[in-house]
Amino acid sequence: MIALYGRVSTEEQATKGYSLRNQIEECRRKANTKEIVEYVDDGYSGEFLERPALTKLREDVKGNRITKVYCYDPDRLSRKLMNALIIDDEFRSKGVDIIYINGEYADSPEGKLFYSLRGAISEFEKAKITERMSSGRKRKAQEGKIVKNHKMYGYDYDKEKAMYVINEHEASVVKMIFHKFVVEQIGMNSIAKELTAKGVKTKTGKDVWHRQVVRQILMNESYTGDYYQNKWNTEGMIRNKYTDNPDNKIKMRHRDKSEWIPISIPQIIERTQYEEAAELLKQSRRRYAKAAVNQYLLSGLLRCGTCGNTMVGTKTTWWGKPHFIYTDRKSHAGAKHPGCVLDIKMEKLDEEVWKDVEQLVYNPDLLFKYDNTKDVSMELKQAEKLKEDIKKAEKGRKKLYSLFAISDDLDEEELKKEIVDLQDKQRKAEERLMEVEKEINKNKNDRDIDSIKETINELMSKEDRITFDVKKSLIRVLVKEVIVEGKEKININYF
Repeated sequence: MIALYGRVSTEEQATKGYSLRNQIEECRRKANTKEIVEYVDDGYSGEFLERPALTKLREDVKGNRITKVYCYDPDRLSRKLMNALIIDDEFRSKGVDIIYINGEYADSPEGKLFYSLRGAISEFEKAKITERMSSGRKRKAQEGKIVKNHKMYGYDYDKEKAMYVINEHEASVVKMIFHKFVVEQIGMNSIAKELTAKGVKTKTGKDVWHRQVVRQILMNESYTGDYYQNKWNTEGMIRNKYTDNPDNKIKMRHRDKSEWIPISIPQIIERTQYEEAAELLKQSRRRYAKAAVNQYLLSGLLRCGTCGNTMVGTKTTWWGKPHFIYTDRKSHAGAKHPGCVLDIKMEKLDEEVWKDVEQLVYNPDLLFKYDNTKDVSMELKQAEKLKEDIKKAEKGRKKLYSLFAISDDLDEEELKKEIVDLQDKQRKAEERLMEVEKEINKNKNDRDIDSIKETINELMSKEDRITFDVKKSLIRVLVKEVIVEGKEKININYF
């Protein structure tokens, strides 16, 4: 229900001709609805809060019978600024917006003071709440209690004792992972695939293990029994939801080690084994950093027309000799489709695609000869998946809001963080969906051929001959995707 509040004192009526009718008419015009209830104090001073209509309005707001209030300006609520702030805050705490009709009020000295004070009070209250919660968590940590259940694999959380206890089944998996990596020298990807094949569930109940999950376990020092709280500084991160610019977002960062609070938890892995695993991970990073990277002309453009997998370039050995191929095989743990084992020689495919593209390089007008129709089945599937992700995020947020409303013992800040994370996921999915739908609806006739010609000429003028890098750039100017249908047929989708 929408309400309007109007007030005029006897003095104002007599000396200033302050019109109550004008207030009501302006409020109704702004609300633009007939479904509005009037709360009017005629002949009452704004010095005091005890007014019949105002008292009734406050009671109805507390009883959740009012959703929005229209008022000419704050001095109609009260002549005293502090009282007006109290009522304003009281209404907003119940989720009721107050719309002030007098737009000039915001630009007046009184209005600027009013809004400045309201903002300052709000910030002060937030800071005090944050300080109290932070102090409470820190005190709890100093008492040797676990502040928050991070759902660490290998442990369960005893809420009464505020402590991690070993989950025997998961702990045996953790020990197996360290043993295979350190003793048997088995790679993280192979370990992840083995756990998936054996039907071992992840901490979140998923059937598929990924290489990165295994890596996180190997890097987790907590399994040695040394657990640290107050390690991460998340101050100010709640504001990230108000900006889309990644440069303006505050990142989670380590506090100084002197601020960390150590807690002993049950040990699963010996420290020596953890340190051996850490050293192997360092060596693996060094090997990866030094590894020579082969260049592939069509990297990022190829897709198998049968299974839909992207195709990547790789080096293989046939009869003792090295060969370079493009393949749709996905050997990493957690791959949704392993591929239909389509391998094609890199040299053969590069030559075939470049031969077709080369015609356009010297005559871009030929772009008009290509069929404007394009298979958008992959984009349609992606759009459906994004819509599903958006629905899941919305549903998740509603559940968290419900928990927030009915529970008193949940961590308010953590709930807020999870809600913000879901909002961020939903926003990114919505942005990506807009891009995909735009691509589906895109008409190839809208291309700017002159712009393409200009880009081609610029690339061609950089070198005396067409080098590998120039070829790669030219292909990316003209080609959107290459669909490989078996070893003999290819479809090149141009922009």
